Amino acid sequence: MTDRLYYTDSFLHEFEARVLVVAGASGGVSVVLDRSAFYPTSGGQVFDTGWLEVVADANRTVRLLVRDVAEDEQTGDVLHIVEDESSTLKAGDVVRGTIDAERRRDHMQQHSGQHVLSAVFEKLYDMATASFHMGDESCTIDLATETISPKQVQAAERLANEVIAEDRPVEIRFATPDEARSMGVRKIPAAEREKLRLIDIRDFDLNGCGGTHVGSTGQIGSILLRKTEKVKQGVRVEFVCGLRAVGTARHDFETLTEAATLFSTHIWEVPQQIRKAQEEIKAAQKAQHRLLEEVAELQAERLLQSAPEHGGQKLVVQYSGDRDLGFIKMLAQKLTKAGQAVALLACGGAQPSLVFAQSAGLTNDMGALMKQAVQAMGTRGGGNRDMAQGGAPDGDRAESAIVEAAKLVAQ
Repeated sequence: MTDRLYYTDSFLHEFEARVLVVAGASGGVSVVLDRSAFYPTSGGQVFDTGWLEVVADANRTVRLLVRDVAEDEQTGDVLHIVEDESSTLKAGDVVRGTIDAERRRDHMQQHSGQHVLSAVFEKLYDMATASFHMGDESCTIDLATETISPKQVQAAERLANEVIAEDRPVEIRFATPDEARSMGVRKIPAAEREKLRLIDIRDFDLNGCGGTHVGSTGQIGSILLRKTEKVKQGVRVEFVCGLRAVGTARHDFETLTEAATLFSTHIWEVPQQIRKAQEEIKAAQKAQHRLLEEVAELQAERLLQSAPEHGGQKLVVQYSGDRDLGFIKMLAQKLTKAGQAVALLACGGAQPSLVFAQSAGLTNDMGALMKQAVQAMGTRGGGNRDMAQGGAPDGDRAESAIVEAAKLVAQ
């Protein structure tokens, strides 16, 4: 079993160790050391990265990138996945490990911030944390509750940041499960162990955890709650801590500033300007729809006047290269309501399409006619006896399809 140095010192970034096992792994080599400061993915926290250095010969030291760290749950070993340099490392070698300190600090801030936040929700609202996930950009906790209000979120964020500002010591302690229960640990890990590793935020929270943590709450920097959403096991709260929170706030501010510039307004007035723009867009869309209806009605009248008649029904065949599916459907409705008519329409543009329609009571089958047309073009479509629509590979094929359909209707 690998001796996990981070258990007692989360600030340890360099160490020496002896190689125990070197084995093949997907895309690289798996290395087991007798001791390691590298944290493997576990308990919601992602792995450390860094380097292993080994003296290859008298004149050369090889530096291998540690790109992943995992845990062998059967043996308790920490598996360091490094670049494919199987000829370099061998059992018995002494290596020097170096942790990516910036990544480690970020993980410590996020994980310690999560402990504070989970304790806050439990103390204020009796909302237990069901799970924790640390992502590359943000973190989440799932709270065992049906709902949470914006005011509760704001109050939790404020108290969490007050605890950070108080710079309370964060200490590592070890205890048996029974001792931990008597000490009032917030959550006892499910896995059975003789000794539990506890993270003690003085006079605020005591919780079992194997992750890396700050030395005092002030090192978390800050906690920013981003959003909440309903999930299967409760309510998910997204948050960021420390330098992530600063970076996220900066990105938000720059985005709002750019939006405000586009609207020629202050950032605080952006929501109001967006609502105003949405209302204007809706009004413009309604006006455009009314105009299109008028155009469709006028065009329907003109087409019906010049359309040939077959068996008491007008046959309208029309290709509109600059129109879209919405317009030709509207035109088909106008044509078939104005009299006894069959409308075989097509459009070009970005999405070439067909619409076949007939007035109620006529005996043609528009669905069957459309099926025949799209099968010939290798596209898809369908409908019922009076109305059907389908796609076309291009405008030329769409125009050809309505000409062929017209021949069948005129028979």
